[in-house]
Amino acid sequence: MRFSRFYHIQKTLLQYGLDELIPPTWQPWYARGMRKSAFWLSNRYPDYPVGKRLRLALQSLGPVWIKFGQMLSTRRDLLPAEIADELARLQDKVDPFPGEQAQQLIEQALELTDISELFSSFSVTPLASASIAQVHAAVLRQADGSDADVVIKVIRPDIRKQIIADLDLMDGLAAIAARYLPDGKRLRPREVVSEYRKTILDELDLQREAANAIQLRRNFEGSDSLYIPYVYSDFSRPNVMVMERIYGIPVSDIAALNAQHTDMELLAKRGVEVFFTQVFRDSFFHADMHPGNIFVSRDHPENPKYIGIDCGIVGTLNSEDKRYLAENFVAFFNRDYRKVAQLHLDSGWVPVDTNVEEFESAIRTVCEPIFQKPLADISFGHVLLNLFSTARRFNMQVQPQLVLLQKTLLYVEGLGRQLYPQLDLWKTAKPFLESWVKQQVGLPALWRQVKDNAPFWAEKLPQMPTLLHRYLEQGPKQQAMMLQQLQLLQLQQHKANRQIIAAALAAGTLISGTIAFSVGALWLAGALLGGAIFFGAKALLS
Repeated sequence: MRFSRFYHIQKTLLQYGLDELIPPTWQPWYARGMRKSAFWLSNRYPDYPVGKRLRLALQSLGPVWIKFGQMLSTRRDLLPAEIADELARLQDKVDPFPGEQAQQLIEQALELTDISELFSSFSVTPLASASIAQVHAAVLRQADGSDADVVIKVIRPDIRKQIIADLDLMDGLAAIAARYLPDGKRLRPREVVSEYRKTILDELDLQREAANAIQLRRNFEGSDSLYIPYVYSDFSRPNVMVMERIYGIPVSDIAALNAQHTDMELLAKRGVEVFFTQVFRDSFFHADMHPGNIFVSRDHPENPKYIGIDCGIVGTLNSEDKRYLAENFVAFFNRDYRKVAQLHLDSGWVPVDTNVEEFESAIRTVCEPIFQKPLADISFGHVLLNLFSTARRFNMQVQPQLVLLQKTLLYVEGLGRQLYPQLDLWKTAKPFLESWVKQQVGLPALWRQVKDNAPFWAEKLPQMPTLLHRYLEQGPKQQAMMLQQLQLLQLQQHKANRQIIAAALAAGTLISGTIAFSVGALWLAGALLGGAIFFGAKALLS
């Protein structure tokens, strides 16, 4: 089975002439000889551009390869623009499997003798069908006796086995490419396949998707900008998920949105705000925001709200990534390329021995011509792509969380400009980012850090006598290690104490200065406020 699948893949790739992607100088003589001997597998589409041939080949290989092409389309740091643009056209539309089989899978997963035990109606004909799952409409019987319109998402039968087999073949092909292609190490094909493996296997677990949807819904509870349908978690399993049915307008249906007089400018701006809120406020963002997963509520078109579905792929950022990313964006807005280069070094995204001046010059060379256009005509997403492509030349390692972010930003920007072509994403995003960066420094940020760390140090302080006792019982090497740990712990404790004292003094003098100002003692208020700034700065720098 595996050999026949491997042969079918090779046959397809050769019949679409994709061996032309490998320069002749990279092919040893025996490889060229073997290719010529396989005369019955000649290129059947010589007049098509290579990008189109690649897209058609992936489509013919099936769902797993289609999704792989979709993922590759976001890796513009690895692919020429014309190929990436062609792959972005891949459509994940697959013929449905029988609805009766879907019903059996639902009954098995929910341990039902008959589906009518839980659902008063079930539509055998699916609402939608994709490569991994399909969706059926139903009406759920609730505990209080009422009915609820729901959709049931069902994973395709035996799809995991097929996906694992194709992933193993992909990994084998990637290993060959990494070993024998001269540029294999730079392209890192095995890492690309590994990244794809994690993404697609996560999509096979609908309980993971349910948890993602529940968290996104909680993050935007009461929001005027985004609505996430309710998930009936009691009836969700790894291969079945039951969720509220929504009746929105597909965001790509511009005619329908205009027909109900939707405020398109506000809708476009809210898309940008939702994205940056997910990234920088929540550190948890929907990473598959293509038009097929986004709807617009039919209620209140003058105050439009997005509806998001299919939360199988989400991205997260840690606090350091968020900070460096926001500062990178702000530095770009201000054309401070030196700071952009330094931020990449400080974050560890590029090696510490990178020449900052050369890196700054390379970034300026790529980005400065872009800024000759009006800001409204500049693609935020493509600026980010250009930055990552430039950084790759300086051995920037692939950051999976940034790849997801980059893909999502391209979706959001494209969607926003489709809704409202005059959208200035830079103008919309800059105040948000500048405000967020300001919140991360100064006394409020310091006080949050002290409050967050206080329980940790309160827990560790009583352990110091035990560590000292262990140190005295150990030999010289172990003593040296223990001494180092004790010194580090003592240093961190001392620093935390100084920060707490300085923050307390800063807060006290700030309050006193405010009181003095309110009663008219301006000279005293000035002195006290100056003291607050001094102690606050001391706390930040200690």
